[in-house]
Amino acid sequence: MSDPTSEPMSGPVSEPVRVVAAGDHFILPSLITAAIGREAACDVSELTLGWPLEPFGPVAEVTEASDAEEELIDALVGATVLVTQMGPVTERVLEACPDLRLVVVCRGGPVNVNLDAAKRHDVRVCFAPGRNAAATAEFTVGLLLSALRRIPQAHNLLAGQGSWEGATYYTYEHSGLELEDLPVGLVGYGAVGSRVARALCAFGAQVMVHDPYVRGEIHGLRVASLDELLRHSRVITLHARLTPQTYGLIGARELALLPQGAVVVNAARGPLLDEDALCDALESGQVSAAALDTYVQEPLPADSRLRALAERVVLTPHLGGASRAVAEKAARIAAAEVGRWVRGEALAHALT
Repeated sequence: MSDPTSEPMSGPVSEPVRVVAAGDHFILPSLITAAIGREAACDVSELTLGWPLEPFGPVAEVTEASDAEEELIDALVGATVLVTQMGPVTERVLEACPDLRLVVVCRGGPVNVNLDAAKRHDVRVCFAPGRNAAATAEFTVGLLLSALRRIPQAHNLLAGQGSWEGATYYTYEHSGLELEDLPVGLVGYGAVGSRVARALCAFGAQVMVHDPYVRGEIHGLRVASLDELLRHSRVITLHARLTPQTYGLIGARELALLPQGAVVVNAARGPLLDEDALCDALESGQVSAAALDTYVQEPLPADSRLRALAERVVLTPHLGGASRAVAEKAARIAAAEVGRWVRGEALAHALT
């Protein structure tokens, strides 16, 4: 089978193209509209843009109906192209929208699109890889610093409670670690991990990397096995892709390999980490601190054990990719795909 990203269309689109920009409060419809206007210019002879999709909860892989299906179907009447961030492109939506030929998702993966159904309906599906790599890498470093130096806890004591009690962190027993000369292990070295490695090297950390799929030069020391990386890392930060093989990659056995009092950071995918095993390790002192931006279940359940460990954990609600630059990049990447499709060129980031 040929690579869909390299297959050009038969020729430029000659008939009017109606584009629906299903933005939300992050990828604003106006950003999509402006980007497509710059990219497509006169190539798209009819633009119906700016339809706002009200944001809803985190999107899992689309396999069944979503509450926003009806809203999306109504907006797509006669539409040829959909550019969206979260719109649920399900079997039902595709069946109800026979004119739809291209879906561009402003995300690192089109988890809100039923790809099998899109193939059956001859709809091309594109996504926006790399849009949030810089933002997530910066956020990861921020989480790491926050966990090492207990910045959120000290802030909450002073600003939230008016207490100077956080000054106790200025004792040998309670003070944190600094990055210079600290052994930090990176599990994964993709677009985000490689940026984190460069930043940590600039801090003077002893960066170690385990990623069996990466070849060539890296920033830091390449470590052949995950177990070896864990044994030598005072801090680990996760950057692996979530696959059936990496689900639960860091569990009780792996956490036990870390040096006593290690720190764990995860701004990648929640299920890479066994949260119950992490809580056990935090309670026993095997892990002294953790900083998490992603979770097995999102939003984080009210009865999560992590909430009771606030003194030792930094918890943020999946904000790693939340920067204005990410929204602007995503709109530009999506608009470029629309432009290629209209001109009959090969799509750069197509999955169908």
